[in-house]
Amino acid sequence: MIKGLKAALGAAVVGLLAGTALSASPALAQNADDSDLVAKGAYVARLGDCVACHTALHGTAFAGGLQIKTPIGAIYSTNITPDPKTGIGSYTLEDFDKAVRHGIRKDGSALYPAMPYPSFARMSEDDIKALYAYFMHGVAPVDQPNKPADISWPLSMRWPLAFWGKMFAPAPKAFTPAPGTDPVVARGEYLVTGPGHCGACHTPRGFSMQEKAYDAAGGADFLGGGAPIDNWIAPSLRSDPVLGLGRWSEDDLVQFLRSGRIDHSAAFGGMADVVAWSTQYWSEDDLRATAKYLKSLPEVPKAKGDYTYDPSTAQALDAGKTAGMTGADVYVQQCAICHRNDGAAVDRMFPPLAGNPVVVSENPTSVAHIVAAGGVLPPTNWAPSAVAMPGYQKILNDQQVADVVNFIRTSWGNKAPANVTASDVSKLRQASQSVLDRRSWTDEPTSTSSWGLFGPQPYGEGWTFSPDTHAGVDNPQ
Repeated sequence: MIKGLKAALGAAVVGLLAGTALSASPALAQNADDSDLVAKGAYVARLGDCVACHTALHGTAFAGGLQIKTPIGAIYSTNITPDPKTGIGSYTLEDFDKAVRHGIRKDGSALYPAMPYPSFARMSEDDIKALYAYFMHGVAPVDQPNKPADISWPLSMRWPLAFWGKMFAPAPKAFTPAPGTDPVVARGEYLVTGPGHCGACHTPRGFSMQEKAYDAAGGADFLGGGAPIDNWIAPSLRSDPVLGLGRWSEDDLVQFLRSGRIDHSAAFGGMADVVAWSTQYWSEDDLRATAKYLKSLPEVPKAKGDYTYDPSTAQALDAGKTAGMTGADVYVQQCAICHRNDGAAVDRMFPPLAGNPVVVSENPTSVAHIVAAGGVLPPTNWAPSAVAMPGYQKILNDQQVADVVNFIRTSWGNKAPANVTASDVSKLRQASQSVLDRRSWTDEPTSTSSWGLFGPQPYGEGWTFSPDTHAGVDNPQ
């Protein structure tokens, strides 16, 4: 998309913005003819993936209406087109900044932290000004009223959110790298912790839905893997060689973010939206900076040691010796044609199951979900084919799905518990209508991997936001 937004453009933007006050009126805050600033704002909007969350399924770009499920009810993204009645057309730059970086609407009420303003709090003033210019002058106004939140009183009251923000959200302050930081790594840190808001999905949340860490100073929790989001698990982005990115190279990360597929992984679920609607449009420099930063993060403990491939499963399947291997026959009949007997699959088409971090996660939500419901590799400019995996919920019964998932999780050297039951799969089917887990808060301790398996926990580490996923429904906008 837009490339080469480098120092020369930055200097021009600074000059153009000299003397512009944050409280300027919408008509005067930016020059509608300033195409460079609007273009920069369009790119910043891609960095923040604004379009995916602020576009309903089958909806008009930026007009809002996307359902975001929470453990207390559903909320809906808002219209951020410049329509003066239903959108943000009446917002001044100061109003816009308060919403994006402070989490405060124009009417003074607090935003739900499904809007990742705790991450946007560290965005630069220049990026905010460019983003404002884009939404005011580069986006067509759409007259579409916002949907009210589907949350019952008293939980629907917004005033407690202001206290939440003061307790858990960082104070808005433009990101400043630590002295001596490599400029490329610093740019990557800004992208990951700021507009890219990667931690919103990939960092576990605490007792009040706050991210447990907003940067590497927070220790191993930062980007350590999130809770179920629309029945997908966001895995760790840290150095763990089994559960994280320990075996990924910088080139792997660049290619994955650009195309959604590499030889040993593929994007699906919410990450498919991120790639299709956002990161495929990032510049080469920004992709490289992101990869370099992620690989520069301090090492974390190896929760499952190192991965070593075990050929015994492939040998047994090749020989047809599946007796006593529960789920193996289902795998051979339904899965092996794409993922092969050796679990290695087909490079950049079908992801491998052997040693796959998603497969060996303590929480098997993602792998069970994709077996039951299927998934789609998003088409991108770099990989235009839309590769789909069919859902097996109408072909296999609950027990068969559980058996094959447990087989996959314990084969080829995968070190994961065979902890999926037919009851879990049944709940997963029901979760296609609602991901909310209605079990008692005290049914099981939060440390067990089966607690909250196929829906966010009503309290604790699984407390999360679950926006609807566009992948397989809408083309990227």
